[in-house]
Amino acid sequence: MDIESLSAMREAALDYFVRSRATQRRRALMEQPDAGEAEGWRAMAELGWAGMLAPESAGGLGLELDGAAEILRAAGEHAAPEPLLAVAGLSAMLLARLDTPAARALLADLITGRSLPALAWQESAGDLSAVPLACGCERRAGSVLLQGEKLMVLPGNAASGWLVSARGDDDAVILWVPRGTEGVTETLMPLVDGGQASSLRFEQVALPPDAVLAKGPTAQQALRHALAAGQILQAAELLGAGQAMLAQTLVYLRTRSQFGKPIGSFQALQHRCVDMFVHLEVAQATLNEVLALAGAGLPVDRLEAEASRVNARCTAAALQASRTSVQLHGAIGYTQECDLSLFYKRVLCLSAWLGNVTAHQHRHAALTSENEAATSTVAWAGEFPRTADWSAMPEAEFRRMVRGFLQQRYPQALRYLSHRARWSEMREWYLTLSAQGWIAPAWPEAHGGMGLPADKLIAWIEELEQYGVARAPDQGIVMIGPLLIQHGTREQQQRFLPRILRGEHVWCQGYSEPNAGSDLAGLRTEAVAGRDAEGDGESDHFIVNGQKIWTTLAQDANHIFMLVRTDKAARKQEGISFLLCDLRTPGITVRPIHTLAGEPEFCEVFFDNVRVPADNLVGKLHGGWTIAKALLGFERIFLGSPKQSQYALGQLARLAEARRLFADPVFAQRFAALRLDVADLTAAYTSFADIVRAGKPLPASVSLLKIWASETYHRIGALLVEAGEEQGAVAGDQVLDGQTFNVLSPLIGSTAAMIYGGTNEIQRNILARQVLELPA
Repeated sequence: MDIESLSAMREAALDYFVRSRATQRRRALMEQPDAGEAEGWRAMAELGWAGMLAPESAGGLGLELDGAAEILRAAGEHAAPEPLLAVAGLSAMLLARLDTPAARALLADLITGRSLPALAWQESAGDLSAVPLACGCERRAGSVLLQGEKLMVLPGNAASGWLVSARGDDDAVILWVPRGTEGVTETLMPLVDGGQASSLRFEQVALPPDAVLAKGPTAQQALRHALAAGQILQAAELLGAGQAMLAQTLVYLRTRSQFGKPIGSFQALQHRCVDMFVHLEVAQATLNEVLALAGAGLPVDRLEAEASRVNARCTAAALQASRTSVQLHGAIGYTQECDLSLFYKRVLCLSAWLGNVTAHQHRHAALTSENEAATSTVAWAGEFPRTADWSAMPEAEFRRMVRGFLQQRYPQALRYLSHRARWSEMREWYLTLSAQGWIAPAWPEAHGGMGLPADKLIAWIEELEQYGVARAPDQGIVMIGPLLIQHGTREQQQRFLPRILRGEHVWCQGYSEPNAGSDLAGLRTEAVAGRDAEGDGESDHFIVNGQKIWTTLAQDANHIFMLVRTDKAARKQEGISFLLCDLRTPGITVRPIHTLAGEPEFCEVFFDNVRVPADNLVGKLHGGWTIAKALLGFERIFLGSPKQSQYALGQLARLAEARRLFADPVFAQRFAALRLDVADLTAAYTSFADIVRAGKPLPASVSLLKIWASETYHRIGALLVEAGEEQGAVAGDQVLDGQTFNVLSPLIGSTAAMIYGGTNEIQRNILARQVLELPA
């Protein structure tokens, strides 16, 4: 569905759940469980939601998964008690894929609300397999005999019968067992959210032959698809519940006062709230990406992998939100009378059903490894085009092309560098990419870039990081270039952009100053307008005096973009301008600073009566703060790129393979979790990258990217040092499988990543004030 249709679907669902008092009905269900979950089902059927995923030809709404996800997310936001996921999700999707007369009849009854069939598939706790192991059936004397057990069947006593998966003659079978069938024993279990689940025992249950709805590959594929799609919908409901708990907590923090001020003004509580927000936003980005992939059509094994990915992410985010929101509510959050308790228990129930976080992390790791092993062996045998219709090129083909290019052109000696690469090391590679037309993958083609769409840009980043390609000095490509494309004059674009592409101009950033830290508005470097030679015309240059610090690789650059104060009498943020300066201009001194790793990565830059042409002013005089914020957005999206984390994860995988650490279940679990953290960072990054490509200003929420990226990078670096054991104390480079390897480099690099570009604490302050609107 398009964005407008999805928005309309969501608004309609939210309106219904408000009008039907869904949250209050959830409370009534918890206080009187015998009331039953299906009390509001007739209204659901009248809305068409019982058949929301059923085809229109069968009388359903024919929604795609993304439309249904909006309904489920709205249900989560109101803790709706109806068994939408169990019946309108799992059962309806299964029946819709079983094109037999009996299945069509059952689906018709489900759509009209006359029947609530429940899917009975699980046989052991924690099992995600769709293939039954013990429950079996066999044909005998004109009937089908069913024998076995099923557990966690939802809904409980509201179900009118069960869609049972079984094994028959080595083939999967789907059977319909109506409630009241002789030989079925049902044990009801109360659930923490007020609902019920059934445990079923089938003792020589005799069923008519037409009870067999499907068998063989058809049955197995339909069941696997229904479960995977259901797990995606479950993720949407979990996300909605988490978002509701955040919203309730924000209201509470804005209104509850202690010590004479709203508790929402306390930084410690603000940062806890921001962490809830960050987890939920990453989960939302992951859900959006997985829904788009599912809508494009995926083979069932890939759908299962993506379902596990999004389910693990949304479950973890909702659990984190539930625990934090109770803590931030204080004592009232620990009571039944607080509505928060309804959402807390709903999340507990959903997070335990259809696979928990750990189970889905395991399954994603297993399925993804199988898929990668199947595709990574195909080599590229074609040409390397300068330009192409990158959107139309299949991703697997694009990846093979990039991989082939790296194998043929990238210097082997520069793979897996442990230090920040210098221009002298990377110049030839930079020029190789420039000659190929691939140096600026994210720039529009009109300005000499590749114009890669989001999916191909992510594939590009991943392939470079997995191959161990070092990062060249690239401030021109990733920062000043995009800024000039959006805010520079045509003359500035024509003068600077081609030289960036050709490697003639190497740029560095001049923002930070001594004692200013993350307070950019506190800068003191001054630019005073000068006059032309006759002294009677407009200013044709500025005279710059002052100092910049933490200027990355300034010793390799020949140009700097910087913020300067052009009006000392104006308010701090109103007297700033944005200048471009040639570092070869007389009066500039550059002094390197050695980092914790012993590398001269940063510099101090001193300006002593430096003459800068007035044409190098970007934007309006004294209007630099607007330009600075735009560039900070580019910087934060760049610092929020998955590149560093992907590289560090690749290093961790190299070490793990060499030491056979994947045989250790504890390490394998931690690696699987980190791998998903990186994958979901990629989803969040893509959503912001699309904003940049559309030419729109980045919202303040882009700060969440920097937080998630740098802290994921740090977690990977910490595990790498731990896995390295004694190697974690060795200074300098080592050799692993014939290539450079440094155990400490990612940890030390990630420590800096949480500081530069505005510390993560500053980013949390930005999110708390500008996005969550918590009081100062």
